[in-house]
Amino acid sequence: MQMVQLKLVTIIAEALLEERMLEAIQRAGARGHSLSRVSGQGTRGIHASDWEGDNIKIETIVSPEVANQIIEHIAQTYFAHYAVIVYTQVVEVVRSEKYL
Repeated sequence: MQMVQLKLVTIIAEALLEERMLEAIQRAGARGHSLSRVSGQGTRGIHASDWEGDNIKIETIVSPEVANQIIEHIAQTYFAHYAVIVYTQVVEVVRSEKYL
């Protein structure tokens, strides 16, 4: 069975950013995603989601190039004003054609 290395991009953000985040990853070239409602504590203190509900976690498996586009957009657009984190992991997948 052929395994291919791709990137898992994980974004944790305020729930009010859900639609904008999903549009951004799709524009960058992601072909799918998983979305979860999550809670936790970070360094930013109180943020808008404290009144509007939990945070969201978006996960998508993409090529390294698409991962970089997503990260750059999220960092430039949201880091200064919202509680957002983004990280990547190298993952090995079967059926890589689903992601590329």
